Amino acid sequence: MLWMPADDEHPVIAADGASVDVVVASESAAALKLILLLFNLSESSLTSAKDADLTNVGLFRVLPPGALQFEVLSELKPFVVLADKLGRLAVQLVAGGSGVKTVRVSYASARAPDDLDTRLLRAMITKGLIEPISSVFVNLVNADFTAKQRGLRITEERVILDCSPESPLEYIQVQIANVESRFASAISDSGEITVEGRVKDGIPHLTRVGGFEVDVSLEGSIILCRQVDQPGMIGKVGSILGEENVNVSFMSVGRIAPRKQAVMAIGVDDQPSRETLKKIGDIPAVEEFVFLKL
Repeated sequence: MLWMPADDEHPVIAADGASVDVVVASESAAALKLILLLFNLSESSLTSAKDADLTNVGLFRVLPPGALQFEVLSELKPFVVLADKLGRLAVQLVAGGSGVKTVRVSYASARAPDDLDTRLLRAMITKGLIEPISSVFVNLVNADFTAKQRGLRITEERVILDCSPESPLEYIQVQIANVESRFASAISDSGEITVEGRVKDGIPHLTRVGGFEVDVSLEGSIILCRQVDQPGMIGKVGSILGEENVNVSFMSVGRIAPRKQAVMAIGVDDQPSRETLKKIGDIPAVEEFVFLKL
């Protein structure tokens, strides 16, 4: 059983085996939303404490080993969303995503390792990697088991930064090794598909694709274009999307050097039609493009 104790100041989520029954003693809206996100549940899956059989819960006084403090969950919430979206982006960049076997995740932080619990983040990256290419629903409870079943090996490393530890993380980087990419520019110098993201003002942003720095909000879906860096490219792509009634939320361009290669990251609220994407690909300066659904 998964449960949250009645003390609103010190709630805990705990896991017992692989069951995903949930008892919620807190009426906090933030607590409910976080549980739904982490355990991939609908509101109908939640049972209030007053209606639950609490015979074996021990009056919420005995906390199981490895329980997660709600304060930790609250602080990591935007990074939990970021982790899921980075996993989804990375796997969609793979040509034949089901072949993903080796993933490396880097967490950059000024905090000591003991002060940063990455179990939630690893679970959400696993969720993002697996769900777009399968019918499996992944949550905090079954993430590691599901990854093992699929032969997916996820290794984690910490990048220790010399700055203020006020924020738990500076960035998260996800790399997939030994695969081909649908978007060649996503391959970094190390030969891995690489995406990196940060949280800015509580919103997850994509900040790196391969060797290119970009900055685009991850609130919608994304079109990535590699092009020759020349005047008018943003206008051309924006005009095509506008003509097809596709709303653009953000645009960001990262380039190697002026007039050289550049990657344009375009946030869109709607999924463009194949015809619209073909028009973008037909622009002479566009060398490759990919649509990534979030």
